[in-house]
Amino acid sequence: MAREPARTDHDYNAGPMKETSPMSHERSIRAGKIEDGMNFNQKIWALTARIPRGRVTTYAELARALGSNGFRAVGNAMNKNPYAPGVPCHRVVGSDGKLTGFAGGLPKKRAMLRDEGVPVDERDRADLSKMYHFEPELVEA
Repeated sequence: MAREPARTDHDYNAGPMKETSPMSHERSIRAGKIEDGMNFNQKIWALTARIPRGRVTTYAELARALGSNGFRAVGNAMNKNPYAPGVPCHRVVGSDGKLTGFAGGLPKKRAMLRDEGVPVDERDRADLSKMYHFEPELVEA
């Protein structure tokens, strides 16, 4: 019996809901490549795969890289990331560097970032001098 494709969240770049499998485009996502036909979450995961070890980015930076202001939608995508830890959602922090939402818990996120060389202070804020910014010409499909 064939399985129905999963219903995805609203695609902020293409409008209404799309039918797509969350695992489609997996190779491109893991390689950090955005392809035509990807939904919003898949594009966010692909961008997240580009964040190098020892660096962080913010939910807002990821949204802006796709021309969106949907930073909460980015958080939702991180929450549903089926490719972790290969697609390193632990490297995404709040705009002020605050460690937020992580399936493995904030102590684990803190430890992972520190192990990668990202300073995290006693208030659970990552050092934003380690901020990774996306090159606009590399974001498009």
